[in-house]
Amino acid sequence: MSDYPVITISRQYGAGGRELAGILAEKLGLKLYDRQIVHIAAAKLGIDDLSEEELLEMENKVKPLSMSFIPFHSFGTHMGESSQGMFMSESAAIRKIAKDGPCIFLGRSADYALRKYDNVFSIFVCADDAYREARGKTVYDGKSLKELDREDAKRARYYNYYTGRTWGEGKNYDIVVNTSHDSLEAIADGLIAYICKVKGIQQ
Repeated sequence: MSDYPVITISRQYGAGGRELAGILAEKLGLKLYDRQIVHIAAAKLGIDDLSEEELLEMENKVKPLSMSFIPFHSFGTHMGESSQGMFMSESAAIRKIAKDGPCIFLGRSADYALRKYDNVFSIFVCADDAYREARGKTVYDGKSLKELDREDAKRARYYNYYTGRTWGEGKNYDIVVNTSHDSLEAIADGLIAYICKVKGIQQ
């Protein structure tokens, strides 16, 4: 399994990206990193008294059309911390973990953090509105499509602000996958075959 690249997965909310990442991790025997990165970054910043929800909320502190970094004023005693610091700490954690060998990163702008690394394969997972709306009702506690889109807007704003790229734009990824019409299992198998082909890996 050491021949596999580090895989990064970004996704639209409701497209099944988290489940797809789990399937890929299981099939490839790779460790999956997601919210663990948040806790590692928080530890590096000396933040130890915030809940996971509060830590994740730091990623929503970039306002539309903001021209300066927004200080992190909302929680606890960390008046001097900012989501910029969290972003930088997360990126450093991602690079450190990636140096240890193949793994999968879900979200956390990992495609950008690892943009200068050679053995990386970046995936963006999307789906059509009908598929996402159906999953919102059955998988995401009855969330409406409007609520899913609102979460995507937060992800895009954060990503665009800190990376200077456009979230979901095809040129930023090695492949864009639409999950609307096939099973996640079949899509995972197709991705593995494609990764092996382009990376010259013998299955």
